[in-house]
Amino acid sequence: MSSARDNSGHFPLHLLVWNNDYRQLEKELRGQNVEALDPRGRTLLHLAVSLGHLESARVLLRHKADVTKENREGWTVLHEAVSTGDPEMVYTVLQHRDYHNTSMALEGVPELLQKILEAPDFYVQMKWEFTSWVPLVSRICPNDVCRIWKSGAKLRVDITLLGFENMSWIRGRRSFIFKGEDNRAELMEVNHDDRVVTTEHFDLSQEMERLTLDLMKPKGREVERRLTSPVINTSLDTKNIAFERTKSGFWGWRTDKAEVVNGYEAKVYTVNNVSVITKIRTEHLTEEEKKRYKADRNPLESLLGTVEHQFGAQGQDLTTERASANNPTAITPEEYFNEEFDLKDRDIGRPKELTIRTQKFKATLWMCEDFPLSLVEQVIPIIDLMARTSAHFARLRDFIKLEFPPGFPVKIEIPLFHVLNARITFGNVNGCSTAEETGSQNVEGTQADSASQVANFEVDQSVFEIPDSYHVQDDGRNVHLQDEDYEIMQFAIQQSLLESSRSQELSGPASNGGISQTHAYDAQYERAIQESLLTSSEGLGPGASSETSRFDSDLQLAMELSAKELEERELRLREEEEELQQVLQLSLTEK
Repeated sequence: MSSARDNSGHFPLHLLVWNNDYRQLEKELRGQNVEALDPRGRTLLHLAVSLGHLESARVLLRHKADVTKENREGWTVLHEAVSTGDPEMVYTVLQHRDYHNTSMALEGVPELLQKILEAPDFYVQMKWEFTSWVPLVSRICPNDVCRIWKSGAKLRVDITLLGFENMSWIRGRRSFIFKGEDNRAELMEVNHDDRVVTTEHFDLSQEMERLTLDLMKPKGREVERRLTSPVINTSLDTKNIAFERTKSGFWGWRTDKAEVVNGYEAKVYTVNNVSVITKIRTEHLTEEEKKRYKADRNPLESLLGTVEHQFGAQGQDLTTERASANNPTAITPEEYFNEEFDLKDRDIGRPKELTIRTQKFKATLWMCEDFPLSLVEQVIPIIDLMARTSAHFARLRDFIKLEFPPGFPVKIEIPLFHVLNARITFGNVNGCSTAEETGSQNVEGTQADSASQVANFEVDQSVFEIPDSYHVQDDGRNVHLQDEDYEIMQFAIQQSLLESSRSQELSGPASNGGISQTHAYDAQYERAIQESLLTSSEGLGPGASSETSRFDSDLQLAMELSAKELEERELRLREEEEELQQVLQLSLTEK
């Protein structure tokens, strides 16, 4: 091995962290850039956590080191903390992470309120349709029409899809009314069925003052859950994204496809080259936990378009007597801080046991260039606000912030849970100024949404008022968190399919397998692509694993039958198109 030139002197703060000289670090940090990167792309905090130096990490966190920063490989500080297997390190980092996120959320509200205030008033309906290519799943996919009124800094959102219970979707009439003024805001959840209103008042400046680090102490169960679950990092790879006009017609006569959506002509685009990349690390798990995780995984993921690569712990053969748990290959400071020195497969931190899954997906857009609403000025601020409490709006927000072709996306179809797609259609713009008109409205609307109508539209302020007959109770926060939305959808599909599987066991393996394959897939794949679903995975113990294993043979059969059915359908379509081509060619020849 070639000797490394000592460059550690160029990174004095990092060297203090390397040696865990936290007392001197405390003195030297004043006035210094706490986010400076070392040659390996790590901040001071990342370096401290990866080396397992809790004392240095605490010093850096007291000096406001960014706990959300990612390293060169895209892992956050919390990811690396979990990898150390140190409960105290995880507790400390998690507490500061939650405090940082809550602070940032509160600080962003005034700007969001200002954007909503400045946007022109409007009414719009968003029709959510959930679809699936898996047999029988589509039968339980819910639909909903979301109605939105916006006036000044006031917002009202009506929904009818509430949740899932006893093998059926719960529907009801709910309104979420948001009123913002300067640094104050009021949020009301209105239950029209029971005539009950839950209100929450908060002053942003007071909320910021009351927010302290002590309030963000994580529960012991949360720390334990993270230490006994895989570390998951999901990202959307859009660097090669391409928007291509969808074609219609037959070969030789194909033209750019356009459709009329709710009275507006829209160009249809296919969104290609978008991948969901999921990285899963398990080096902090015990052998028993790893076995349980592998048993829970769906063996048929490859059939569902997921490409998986596994990487075991590397570089362990280079371990020497100077090695430690968080520096297993005994990298020296001279080697680490010299960017010209090739570490090859060696690195600090526990040797990574990494699985990378890549899933490509397509989306479809219907873009209208003369739609009366502005995506940036009017719709995105609303979706930003709703994304704070709705997982589906959060997924929509992430997608619509891509650089779209010109126009307004009057219709969007995006993957939601891989086997589930969400189709969102905007319509009936400014077709309803009062809440009483809601019952007679439909999403389709017409081209009557003219420019003059948009400019002169006013929302009746009674939309934001509570009827006198309703009972108002002010008992604090009552808004569903984003994770719960995912869990509701997840639980609904799993339980419905599981119940159907049990009822079908007497009727033959094919139908049973057709149902249970989605149960297994949703239970495992969602946990892999969404860290927030780790709460759901707590219930998947050895019993759940054995239940999934019993279905494996049926799952295989179900997937083969689905694939065969799809191939036969495509073959029929190709044969029909070839016959039509022959007819057209003959007709041209006869002429």
